[in-house]
Amino acid sequence: MAFESPEDILRQGSQLMRWLPKMIIPAAVVAAGLWLATGFYMVGPGEVGVVRQFGKEVRRTEPGLRYRLPLPIERVNIVNVERIRRAEVGFRTEDQVGRSGPRRVSQEALMLTGDENIVEAQLIVQYQVKDPSLYLFRVHNPDEVLRTSTEVALRSMVGNATIDDLLTVGREKVQVETRDFLQRLLDVYSTGLRVTEVRLQVVDPPDQVKDAFHEVVRAREDREKLINQAQGYQEDIIPKARGRAQQMIREAEAFQEERVLRAQGDAARFVALLEEYRKAKEVTRTRLYLEALERTLRPIKKIIIDPRATGGIAPLLPLAPLQIGEIK
Repeated sequence: MAFESPEDILRQGSQLMRWLPKMIIPAAVVAAGLWLATGFYMVGPGEVGVVRQFGKEVRRTEPGLRYRLPLPIERVNIVNVERIRRAEVGFRTEDQVGRSGPRRVSQEALMLTGDENIVEAQLIVQYQVKDPSLYLFRVHNPDEVLRTSTEVALRSMVGNATIDDLLTVGREKVQVETRDFLQRLLDVYSTGLRVTEVRLQVVDPPDQVKDAFHEVVRAREDREKLINQAQGYQEDIIPKARGRAQQMIREAEAFQEERVLRAQGDAARFVALLEEYRKAKEVTRTRLYLEALERTLRPIKKIIIDPRATGGIAPLLPLAPLQIGEIK
């Protein structure tokens, strides 16, 4: 086996030293180019990029292809600020092993009302990120903070209401008050979240007394139904009665006006006859007598006989019933 001489080793080493700078510089340029290329990133629609330089936030970026200084100088966190997120209190639609379907969470759902009754309440919260910086850096796990804050707000509102209100007409009020209280809590905790909607899914008494409470609710609904029907009948019959009363009043007023006018006309006619009577008493008396007879005898079928002309014997035998009058 041949061994290289020290002169050969020195010669090879000097050649390597001459070629080494020529190899390192291109490699360093390529590495620097690759390092700088890692600064490109994409911000999707509805997202905001929060850029930090050595841990301090320096800017926010809008959707599109963006660039930051490579690690470890600058880092970027991308947050979707338009997506509607969802939190559930009192139940879960999907458990940790991925099984779907509603599943009751009793430790969250059972609550005490203001009149010391127990109810089971299930609620859904929909929310968005309104401040990416607060959402990322101010609170650890803000989504879990929202869930626990929702439970606190719901328990507070249920504790101020009676079970009758929760089961009947008070659900909408509890939803609104829970949403407002929850938003105040999230602002105090600086979570950077905005509540968009709060919906009560279930408000029921415990299973042991659920049927009895439902009977009470149905009875209350029947009572409200009967009250509404009675009010509807009242709203229907009262206007009709008022209309009939006004009609009777108008008819009475018209009758009054007619009788007054007729009385005035009769009085004027009597005064006119009195004036004529004073001027010619015999003529007027005879005319009034004849007019009265004419009015009285006009509708009657009659035969007038002069007893002086017949000697008191009827010249005919009437077969139909007739009324006979004599002129004396």
